[in-house]
Amino acid sequence: MEEVKARDDKTIPKKVYNGMDIVATVSELRSKGIPRETQSLCPECRQIITATLFESDGALMMKKECAEHGEFEDVIWSDIDMYRKAESFSFDGMGIENPAIEGATNCPFECGMCNLHYTHTCLANVDLTNRCNLKCPICFANANDAGYVFEPTFEQVGTMLRTLRDERPVPAHAVQFSGGEPTIHPDFFKILAMARDMGFSQIQVATNGLKIAQEPGFAAKAWESGLHTIYLQFDGLREENYIQARGRPLLAIKKKVVEIIRELPRPRPSIVLVPTVAQGINDDQVGDILRYALENRDVIRGVNFQPISLSGRVSVEERRNLRFTLSDLAQRMEEQVGWLAKDDWFPVPFVVPLSKFVSVIHDEPKVSFTTHPGCGLASFMYVPDEGDPVPITRFVDVKGLMNDLWDLAVKVEQSKRAYFPKARAYNILRKRFKKKSAPENLSATSFARGISKIFDTGDKSGVADFAWKWFYVGAMHFMDLYNYDIERVKRCAIHYATPDGKIIPFCAYNTGPVYREEVEKKFSIPLDEWRKRHGSDGI
Repeated sequence: MEEVKARDDKTIPKKVYNGMDIVATVSELRSKGIPRETQSLCPECRQIITATLFESDGALMMKKECAEHGEFEDVIWSDIDMYRKAESFSFDGMGIENPAIEGATNCPFECGMCNLHYTHTCLANVDLTNRCNLKCPICFANANDAGYVFEPTFEQVGTMLRTLRDERPVPAHAVQFSGGEPTIHPDFFKILAMARDMGFSQIQVATNGLKIAQEPGFAAKAWESGLHTIYLQFDGLREENYIQARGRPLLAIKKKVVEIIRELPRPRPSIVLVPTVAQGINDDQVGDILRYALENRDVIRGVNFQPISLSGRVSVEERRNLRFTLSDLAQRMEEQVGWLAKDDWFPVPFVVPLSKFVSVIHDEPKVSFTTHPGCGLASFMYVPDEGDPVPITRFVDVKGLMNDLWDLAVKVEQSKRAYFPKARAYNILRKRFKKKSAPENLSATSFARGISKIFDTGDKSGVADFAWKWFYVGAMHFMDLYNYDIERVKRCAIHYATPDGKIIPFCAYNTGPVYREEVEKKFSIPLDEWRKRHGSDGI
C-alpha cells in the first residue's frame, strides 16, 4: 500500500479525482507508533489536556494529568499487539464538502460537522425522544433524571433527516432511530415512512423490544413503514443481567421479539443483538450470546457488542473492576467459542480498500468506514448447513485481498489505465481464496461471484442473497472521560443529527462536551409541563 505524508492537524487537504474528493488515504496513525502523545479531556473539568499512550504489561494504557485535578490512568486495550494490528490497517477519510462549521480549530468543542472531521456519516442516529418505557440505570438519556422531555416533532425530524441526506460528497444512507425508547414516539411509523421516502437504504431502530413484544401488529406495521433492522438491546441469557442493568426481568421479552419477527412473512426485518458488556457482570456470556444468535440466524443477522462506557465520576477500583476493552472481548470469545480466535478480528477501517475501489470504478464516492482503528472490531464467518461457522480469515487471505484491491484502486484513480478493473478485482478475489481451508460448499468461483456483485451495484444490495450464508459479529467501544482520545472523535463515523441542523460525532454528543444536554435543553419542555399536557404515562 502507498504511504502518505502526515497531514497538518488543522486542515483537510482536498485531493481531487475527476472532480470529487477521493475516499481515503493511508492513515498518519500508522507511522506514529506507541508511545505517543494525543489530546484528551480531564474527567473532572473536561478541559483539553495532553495524554500519553504507552505500553505496560502487554496492554495499551493512557496516562494524563490535569493541573487542577491530578493524574488519571486507564487501560485502552488489554492486548497491545491486537491494537498494533488494528492500527496497521487504519485509513483516514477526506471529510465532508459542506461542513456547517468552517475554520474550526478546537475539537471537540466546535461541532457541527466541522472542517476538522475526517469521516462522513456512515450511520446516523436520530433521537426521537428521551422518554422511555424502562428506567435503566446505565442509560445515556432519561427524562426522569433530566427533568425535561425532548421529543422532536415530525417536522423537526424531517429537517434532521434532510440535513443527513444533504451531506456531501456522500449523503447519509443509514439511519438509526434512538432515544430514550424511539418506538413510543407518537409519529414513529410516519417517521419510518419519511426516512424511506427520502432515500435512506438502511433504516434501523435501537429498541428495548417492549412495544414489539407487547403490542400486536407493531412489528408488521413498522416493516410496512420502512424498517429494515431491529437493533435489539440484549444484555445476556441470564435474567439477573436485566434486573441489574435495566431494573426488571426482560429475557422473555427479548426472546418474544425474535419469535414475533420470525412469524412475519419474508422479506422481513432482521435483528442485530446489542449487548452492553461489563467485566464481572456478563463478560462470561459473550460466547453464549453469539451461539444464541447463530441458532436464530434466520432472523438474527449479527451481534454488535458494546463494552461499557463509564459515565460520571468513577473510582480507580471501579474502573479496574468494570473496564472491558475490545481485546478483552476477543480474548473471552476465543475462550468461550473455540472456532473464533483473536486473529479473526479486524478493525472497522480494514474494509476501506473495498470502498475505495467501488468508489473509483463508479466515479462517485461511496460509504467508507474510515473510523479510528481503536473504535471497533469485527469478524465475518461463513455458516455451513452443518458444523461450526468458519471465520473468513481461515479460507481467504484477507490482508492480501485488501492490499490488492487498494493497489488496484490507486492505479485506476491515478492513471485511468487499469483496463477491465472489475475483471481484475474478480481475479483478485479468486487468487486470495484458500481452497484447501474453505468450507465444503464454498468455492473460489462462488465466493468471487458473490462479493463482486457489489462492484456492479456499488452498495450492499448486490450481495443480499449471497449474504444470508454469512454472519457478522462486531464490537464498538464508545469512549468515556477516562479513555477519551480526540483523534477518535475526529474520525467518528456514527453521528447524531440535531433539530438545529447540526451533525455531531457520537462520542462528543454523549461524552466530553456532551452536546446531548445542550441540544435537548434547547428543544425540550419541562417534565412537569409535559405531565400536565399528557399525563404521567410514558415517563
